[in-house]
Amino acid sequence: MLKIGVFGVGHLGKIHISILKRNKNFELVGFYDSDKVKTKEVEKEFGIKAFSDPDELISAVDAVDIVTNTIAHYNCAVDSIKKTKHVFIEKPLTYTVEEAASLIKFAQEANVKIQVGHVERFNPAFNAAKSYIQNPMFIETHRLALFNPRGTDVSVVLDLMIHDIDIVLSTVKSNVKKISASGVSIVSSSPDIANARLEFDNGCVANLTASRISLKNMRKSRFFQKDAYISVDFLDKKTEVIRITDVLGEPDPLAINVDLGEGRGIKQINIEKPEVVLNNAIEDELNSFFDAIVNDKNPLVSAEDGFNALNVAHAILDKMKTTVNQS
Repeated sequence: MLKIGVFGVGHLGKIHISILKRNKNFELVGFYDSDKVKTKEVEKEFGIKAFSDPDELISAVDAVDIVTNTIAHYNCAVDSIKKTKHVFIEKPLTYTVEEAASLIKFAQEANVKIQVGHVERFNPAFNAAKSYIQNPMFIETHRLALFNPRGTDVSVVLDLMIHDIDIVLSTVKSNVKKISASGVSIVSSSPDIANARLEFDNGCVANLTASRISLKNMRKSRFFQKDAYISVDFLDKKTEVIRITDVLGEPDPLAINVDLGEGRGIKQINIEKPEVVLNNAIEDELNSFFDAIVNDKNPLVSAEDGFNALNVAHAILDKMKTTVNQS
């Protein structure tokens, strides 16, 4: 069992506390939040110790779970790493790319683990799809959300799109060679809706759209590869795989067949719905963090993964500056 402390008890922080409190892998020692009113409320609600000094909490644990506002990630993580504590840190890894690079260097010198909370890697729909996604050459993602002022401390790219950036980078085994992007600020000072096109060295193209001013929630990704199309609904936890195979001999009259004409043969469309095993993705990522520490393994979502996603996100933001300034 590892002793752990939580930094930040906003909406997501309270979810982490609830999970850690009942998790057999961790002993939840306590939490810290600079908001004194919120601190008293959470201490009473969960019956756990609130620390008034963040350094005292760091000293009392083996690992920290950082669920603060993004801008506070770096300092909190550095303070923990300096005391050789392992760090779970919500996405995005840090506010700037420079901070992320510095954090990785500190962690390597201290020989501690950092896992980044890109929770969609543990989404059951994505778990069901992973083995089918082999060499996608076109990817399309839509991540739309109703407006919530809670996430407006950063742009929609760092708030929402970064989930899909991480998923895309984890499935395309090639370097990004070109980025195009546009975005518009509507209700906040940073972009609220954005579109980005990522082009990779191997020819794959990913088209990502994110909005936090939508009239409905949507979190869908589609992966196209040779003879197959994989659809992942991260919100409704559904996965669908459509394969196209050659028909040898007489086609099955009950199957979906496509005659290509001009003697090019007949293709059969096969629709599969892989079993989606429901889970608590946040609990699974925290258990993965525990496993990486006790078994000295690389975290499933490493600091380098977090850096790569953040680096692409900031490149998208740089490309968007012209369109945002004109809006």
